[in-house]
Formats: sequence, C-alpha cells, structure tokens
Amino acid sequence: MSAAAQNWLFHPVLVLNASYEPINICAARRALVLVLKGVAHAEESHALHFHASRAHFPVPSVIRLVDYRRIPHRTRALSRKNILLRDRNTCQYCGLVSTAAEMTLDHVVPRSRGGKSSWENLVACCQRCNHRKGDRLPAEAGMKLMREPRPFNLHTSRHLMRMIGRGDEKWRKYLFF
Repeated sequence: MSAAAQNWLFHPVLVLNASYEPINICAARRALVLVLKGVAHAEESHALHFHASRAHFPVPSVIRLVDYRRIPHRTRALSRKNILLRDRNTCQYCGLVSTAAEMTLDHVVPRSRGGKSSWENLVACCQRCNHRKGDRLPAEAGMKLMREPRPFNLHTSRHLMRMIGRGDEKWRKYLFF
C-alpha cells in the first residue's frame, strides 16, 4: 500500500445516525469496516479508492448507520485524550499548539492543595508552562488561563465536528454551520 493510501486510513469520517444526525467522527479505516460489514452506508466518498486484491472501494467521507442508535445524554469519560481534544492540543496558558505526545495535563488547583482530577480542574498544558507553574495556583505563578475548563458535552462535541469538517466540503450539508 502506498504512503498516500496509508495516510487516508486515518482521515476523519463523519458518522451519522440512521436519522442523519451527526454523532461521531472516526478514522476512514473504521468507516470502511463498518460499510463492508453492512452496519453503515457511505453517504459521501472521496475520489481516492482503497484497492484490495479482488476489489476496490471508495474512501468514505460521510457514513450513515443502517440502524438507529440511541445515544444516551452523558458526558465523555474523563481521560487525557478527551482533555486534549476539548482543548484542541493547545496550551491553556501560552496558546502553543502541539502534538498530543508533546502536551501534558495540568491541575489548575494542584493535587497537593486538594485539587481534584475533574473536567473543571484539568487543562492541556505545554511542558514549559507546566514546569513554570509547578505546584502553584496560576495567579501565584503569574499565569492566566486562556479559557475556563469545562466538561466535554454535546455542544463541545458538535463544535469539534464543525471545526474538523471545515476542511471537507461534503460534511457541510450534515453539519449546521
């Protein structure tokens, strides 16, 4: 498989419920598996194709689930990945955008001072700012948060879908900009 085709394996694909409601984003590889299993239909595709020994398949851009899935109203699990996703891999102190591997998480109120590991107390932070802040409150370190940390909710999720979808014209009719 060529390098260009391998890059497409990780290209974001919009996932729609059977009702055409946007519910998630997955990698093209996962989307192709869902289509081949008959769990989803490709609503929009790219010009690029995956080639197998006996067939070729268009790379999906938007897929729709065949059966309606009830999505319970709940927030996402508190995890490093979800904190970085919420903060868009941006240091909440200096604004540096970096890869997930280069980012750290910072407790706004340090754990040594009773700070909890919660959506409201964890932010994405570059290593330099995390070291500078240390075991202090942001004000004590002369630092200010770019925005108050909030739980990851349905609004946050839809906003991220819109941001990622700006680069793919085929997503526009499924997302309300």
